[in-house]
Amino acid sequence: MANTITVNMGNKPCYDIYITNSFENLKDQLISLSLTEKKIAIITDSQVGPIYSEKVTKVIQDISTKVVTYSFKAGEASKNLDTIYEMYEFLLENNFTRSDLLIALGGGVVGDMTGFVAATYMRGIDFIQIPTSLLAQVDSSVGGKTGVDFKQYKNLVGAFNMPKLVYINTETLNTLDARQYYAGIAEVMKYGLIRRSAFYVWLLDNMYEIHDKDSAALEYMIGQCCQIKKE
Repeated sequence: MANTITVNMGNKPCYDIYITNSFENLKDQLISLSLTEKKIAIITDSQVGPIYSEKVTKVIQDISTKVVTYSFKAGEASKNLDTIYEMYEFLLENNFTRSDLLIALGGGVVGDMTGFVAATYMRGIDFIQIPTSLLAQVDSSVGGKTGVDFKQYKNLVGAFNMPKLVYINTETLNTLDARQYYAGIAEVMKYGLIRRSAFYVWLLDNMYEIHDKDSAALEYMIGQCCQIKKE
């Protein structure tokens, strides 16, 4: 089962958040957005890439002209303009134009950096978000904030850049370590505390399902967070 939330800009639809438990519908989502017959660059990191980049490539390779992957060292230390420079070089070497597509496959660092590259490479190239951490799924992948750190200043350089799609596969949370998972849960609880008390009560009532990463519970929980963030 899948859940779709449409994010508007003013009164007009801007992009969908598609929540499901596999990658199998990614191809259909790209087809529906006319994001086919393009070169696609999957931007990921050294932790997520070895687990999921090949799976994503297999799903989309028959609707694209070429699929390549760029991976950088995982962690906040890579979130800088030097890494952005290397991404630009990678795209140029693979003859990417503004008619092609980027996919952010990873957590918040990957999403922020890919979105910034998409905003600035050849003055703008389409991108989609595939967030793989809970924190990215309920927060950083939604809203169009992108950017990189500059010296000691966090997210000093950036842009607001809306994705064409946010595709959330809850199954990716099964490979997330416990510390990162519960860091995301803290953000989830904040949504309930500051905005929707009934959702907070639901979290308490379903703590065991959340701990066990029950698929239906995760889909509902993430959907509620994305809906609140949309509002």
